[in-house]
Amino acid sequence: MPTMTNNISRSPLFYVGDKYKLMKQLIDLFPQGVDNFYEPFVGGGTVFLNIKARRYFVNDIDQNLISIHQYLVKNSNNPGYFFQNVEKIIYKYNLSRSFKEDVIPDSLKRECKKTYFARFNKGGYEKLRKRVNKRKDNDPLILYILLIYGFNRMLRFNGGGKFNLPVGNVDFNKNVARALYNYFGFVQNKEIILSSVDFRKFFSKIKPSKDNFVYLDPPYLIASSEYNKLWDYKSESDLLHSVDCINKMGIKFALSNVTHYNGYKNELLIQWMGKYKVHKMESNYINYHNNGKKKIKEVLVTNY
Repeated sequence: MPTMTNNISRSPLFYVGDKYKLMKQLIDLFPQGVDNFYEPFVGGGTVFLNIKARRYFVNDIDQNLISIHQYLVKNSNNPGYFFQNVEKIIYKYNLSRSFKEDVIPDSLKRECKKTYFARFNKGGYEKLRKRVNKRKDNDPLILYILLIYGFNRMLRFNGGGKFNLPVGNVDFNKNVARALYNYFGFVQNKEIILSSVDFRKFFSKIKPSKDNFVYLDPPYLIASSEYNKLWDYKSESDLLHSVDCINKMGIKFALSNVTHYNGYKNELLIQWMGKYKVHKMESNYINYHNNGKKKIKEVLVTNY
């Protein structure tokens, strides 16, 4: 029977809300012997990269995010070609590339000891961002590179559809390259079905089986992150009802969420999860505004 992987892999998207730091805790609580694995809120993909299953159904409402996953999966059999295309863009826009060479002048490192990546990459990054916004083609490779060099490694568009994330103090380094190679190695020759639909539609495709497993890491109703803004009480209520339905179908599920967040309490979640098993997670989230730890209580809710 398929089992969990021993080593923890991290998504090469390093995406906001990434579960990498919690994976060791999650793995110990996940079931073994998974047939079909379903993940309606895949995000960067760290969780599915650490599960062995016969077939993977991964979804996210963000079409650009899914297009990046599709591009990476498509290129998994030829990493060399992928990196050639990456390097063409990086060289053209003169972006830092410590995975291959250090091109940042020592004088800039001395002048801006903590922000030299942002200072060096700002001009090229803004030109690349302008190219995306002018062409409006949302090339997944360009989006991936913008994500890697962007602030907090996010994908963010304004109301007019313009990519508006500023440059981050980050680099295409060896950790990024290593994560990409791990991703390519994992998805090769695996059956991975990617989709970008509302979670309600995604749930309608889940088939009953005791060996199927659904992992959910939805936007958090009481958190203030950028990607939580479109999530509301009805979304939360609909999701919990959908989870109840798959529980009645005999399908194993695990739901990550937070019950308390900086003085807020998710009463709907707290009342709902009383009928299932609740596991406390040891979180270590940092508040980027004051460098202090956020007051947060994170849980994993399971029906097994």
